[in-house]
Amino acid sequence: MDMKKRVSLELRHRSPTEVQELVLDNCRSSEGKIEGITGEFSNLELLSLINVGLTSVADIPKLDKLKKLELSDNRISGGLEVLAERLVNLTHLNLSGNKFKDISTLEPLKKLPQLKSLDLFNCEVTNLADYRGSIFKLLPQLTYLDGYDIDDCEASDSDGEGDGVEDEDEEEGESEDFEEEEEEDEEDVVAEDDDDDDDSGDDEDGEVNGDVDSEDDDEDEEDEDDDDEDSSPAKGEKRKRDPEDEDDEDDD
Repeated sequence: MDMKKRVSLELRHRSPTEVQELVLDNCRSSEGKIEGITGEFSNLELLSLINVGLTSVADIPKLDKLKKLELSDNRISGGLEVLAERLVNLTHLNLSGNKFKDISTLEPLKKLPQLKSLDLFNCEVTNLADYRGSIFKLLPQLTYLDGYDIDDCEASDSDGEGDGVEDEDEEEGESEDFEEEEEEDEEDVVAEDDDDDDDSGDDEDGEVNGDVDSEDDDEDEEDEDDDDEDSSPAKGEKRKRDPEDEDDEDDD
């Protein structure tokens, strides 16, 4: 897809002034030039043109609010003066994978006072002796070169990317973690309640079973007493005399 069509597609029925981020990676530029991007994108803060076949940035419009420009994996070898003239508030510039060979081709970047981060990975210039020291000397406003500061300390995520977006992501992540912890605590409480219910249920079962057993024992004892009473004469009842005993007494 050519760059002009891609720009139209990315607009999604919006006006250019509504767009803050424009990503056109892997589309095709005509004759190695920027197309379809005009000064109407006045609120643009991020422009990504990775691997689009650029050989020149001469046609980039004036974009006063642009802070981050991604130009990696193209065939740019110079002509950076236009960036200093038209992107006065640029803070992040990625030129990795281009054709820069000499430190002198980067001198125009001295006129970008807000530039904090510059990436030149996979450019021939990185093979020069004392490359890092030379770049930091040429561009004293830089904080990070290829992701590291002058003391070889790695850039934090917030320094390397858009601060606002990352802060929101971190807040969302913390909120999600907090919610997960709350859910886990609730599950633990429910589990403990279930255990308590089970234990109380066991105690109640034990008490019920005990009552039933004692009632059974009482019933057995009552049955034994009834048997004993049946087998012995009732108290106060006189023993009946046999007729033969009565005859013996008369003879006497």
